[in-house]
Amino acid sequence: MIRNRLLTLALLTLVWACDSSDPKLALPGLDQSVEVYRDSTGIQHIFAQNEHDLFYTQGYLAAQDRLFQFEIWRRQATGTLSELLGPRELERDRGVRLFKFRGDKSKELSHYHPRGEAIVDAFVAGVNQYIAEAREHPENLPIEFKMLDILPDFWTWEVVISRHQGLLENVQDELKISRAVRVLGEEKTKQLFYFHPNEPVLKIDESIPDELLFKDILAPYNAFRTTVKFKPEDVLPEFRREASESESLQALWEMEWKDNEKADAFAQGSNNWVLAGSKTESGFPYLANDPHRAQAVPSLRYWVHLNAPGWDVVGGGEPEIPGVSIGHNAYGAWGLTIYSTDMEDLKIYDLHPTNPNQYFHQGEWKNFEVIQDSILVKGEGFKQVTHRYTVHGPVTFIDEELRKVVAVQCAWLVPGSAPYLSSLSMGQATTWEEFRAACTRNHVPGENMVWAGKDGTIGWQASALTPIRNGFSGLVATKGDGSQEWDGFLPIENLPHQVNPSSGFIATANQHVAPRDYAYPEALGYEWADDFRGRRIAEVLSQDKKFSLAEMGALQNDYLAIPARELLPYLLSLEFDHPKLDSLKDLLKDWDLILEKNSIPAGIYVMWERKLRAEANTLFLPQAAQEWVGTLSLTRIIQWVKNPELIFSNHAQSARDQWIQKSFEEAIAELEVKLGPDPAKWQYGQPNYKHAQLKHALGDVVHPKFDSLFNLGPIARGGYSFTPGANAYGDNNTSGASFRILVDTGDWEKTQGINNPGQSGNPNSPWYRNLFDIWANDQYLTIPFQKEFIESKAAEKLLLESQSK
Repeated sequence: MIRNRLLTLALLTLVWACDSSDPKLALPGLDQSVEVYRDSTGIQHIFAQNEHDLFYTQGYLAAQDRLFQFEIWRRQATGTLSELLGPRELERDRGVRLFKFRGDKSKELSHYHPRGEAIVDAFVAGVNQYIAEAREHPENLPIEFKMLDILPDFWTWEVVISRHQGLLENVQDELKISRAVRVLGEEKTKQLFYFHPNEPVLKIDESIPDELLFKDILAPYNAFRTTVKFKPEDVLPEFRREASESESLQALWEMEWKDNEKADAFAQGSNNWVLAGSKTESGFPYLANDPHRAQAVPSLRYWVHLNAPGWDVVGGGEPEIPGVSIGHNAYGAWGLTIYSTDMEDLKIYDLHPTNPNQYFHQGEWKNFEVIQDSILVKGEGFKQVTHRYTVHGPVTFIDEELRKVVAVQCAWLVPGSAPYLSSLSMGQATTWEEFRAACTRNHVPGENMVWAGKDGTIGWQASALTPIRNGFSGLVATKGDGSQEWDGFLPIENLPHQVNPSSGFIATANQHVAPRDYAYPEALGYEWADDFRGRRIAEVLSQDKKFSLAEMGALQNDYLAIPARELLPYLLSLEFDHPKLDSLKDLLKDWDLILEKNSIPAGIYVMWERKLRAEANTLFLPQAAQEWVGTLSLTRIIQWVKNPELIFSNHAQSARDQWIQKSFEEAIAELEVKLGPDPAKWQYGQPNYKHAQLKHALGDVVHPKFDSLFNLGPIARGGYSFTPGANAYGDNNTSGASFRILVDTGDWEKTQGINNPGQSGNPNSPWYRNLFDIWANDQYLTIPFQKEFIESKAAEKLLLESQSK
């Protein structure tokens, strides 16, 4: 049994075995010895003799590899960034504490796994053991701690279950859509947004004033959802970059991120698929998964192999969380993509006319639940804050002039909603039925979970905590008076699912995938990714052939652009007044539609598509609504190109052709400015066009001499948001798949994977950047599973022993 343990300082004396040169380390938290092998790629394989030691060691080693990442995570989760960075982070800290899970520990942790509390306690104890060692020997800390003049601090279970980094949706969209409706009206808003598969109700009650909706009513929520940004004054003087230079670099970087985020609003996501043995060369099912998130250094995810009685699982997950969220055991392999689920609602209440401590709900005035808190702010001491709650959730805004209250109803604040922790149960599944049962433990984020079993079974289960809304959509602000309430949650087993389809494969890519006759349409979301990636994956997998695992890797990195197939005929049918434009257009006639990094036609096409989208915003979005609509879905734009009468009132075809011509002319002009007048230099992948560049959180605030230590790239890339190899829409590959996995369930030793840019977060580690070039060239590593193969590929071996022995 795993049990709580008091932290004691480890003996750091490294001794050597009498019969080998393998190092040993005695730790106080272990019951028995643990063997750790780090393979030649940097992945750690843990062989323990009991469950407690397994997760203790996972926490210990993850903290060792990602200590600075762990410390920033801890400060975000606990709302203590103001202590480090001063008053500018006070609103973030207030927000994360306002939205803190405050439920019972045992109820929360036992939701994810029958022994979840003991597992998380062991993991936290391992993390804290390494932190204790690091604090005892600060001279060995990663350089970031020296630059910031700080020490790492200790974790609690609440850090692990914090929701601050979760993929939460959609209250921010809800406010934007509400504003759009008030500016444009319901029907125009539906025309511009690509809501599907059903038509949403967008009516906003007249009691909700416009003036309120256009105020900063989600400030604490927005604050805790933003990325932590450092400034030169945060680091010691001897490490600082000149302030104006830093500000300029950060402004450019932030603008690029925001532009990509806006352009990718309907494109970001992930790919996964499982292929039946009837369609594979080995005769056993395959799994492929490449989750798409922000590209960062260190990576969001972390490979690990966990082996102990009852456990044998290898794969990736967020390093701050025990277990493996994507991977395989000896029985099957699993992966995930986001299943769009609206777990939040924006609630508006009346504030009591004379008592500011009461709001109106279900025919009576109710007192806010109030929690007093204090936040330590660097240079200013403790600041007192008050957190208020309605029956629905945290209060983000009180308008005493309008006598209104704003709160956010969050499904993810119920027990069992910590992101990815349900993977603890998935990791021990031995059959599809057991895996599907484990999926019912997953609340957040909404996921398309797929399974490939060694027994030949393939399956898909959508899993999410899904509010049932009857009579309202949840896409706009609703009254908090009790008239628009959730009718509970749909049981997860009733969400869409499938097993062993006749097609021989299941694939999801964040697009709408529920069947047309799905029995619970009221539980479906309205905001799904454009389906171009999913269509391309299905197109390839539908071929009548048996696939190799290498072909699955090629599909993960497939750069064929379905939008180009649909849009180019309309461009190629036009004639331009200038011969040069016609000749450049003609370069696209025989193009293979592949966004390869050395392709000049790809460079021309992508710039044209960008200008086509930008011009659509100008033509079709009223100025007053552009901020709230953001960018138009490419699916919508293609619909209007094919059927211009849907958007143009007069002379639709001519107006459509003018739109296409103007955008192509602008694209060529932009390429000439960007890359020079010679089209031979307009290849897509290059430092000045499509590339990958990663910057450390301190990369733009410390002295330029540290650039090569912290930052990576630029390096040429291909693809874009709408290809299966989804590498962000803008020039920089700011999002996409940093982690990939391919599994042939017939032979676990054939498993392929990658993790960009490396396993370690320590800039001085050999495992910090060793995978960057491999990833950038769309290549893979072989991930061993059996101990004999792991030993043969080991770069390091460490024996951890109980200090009590």
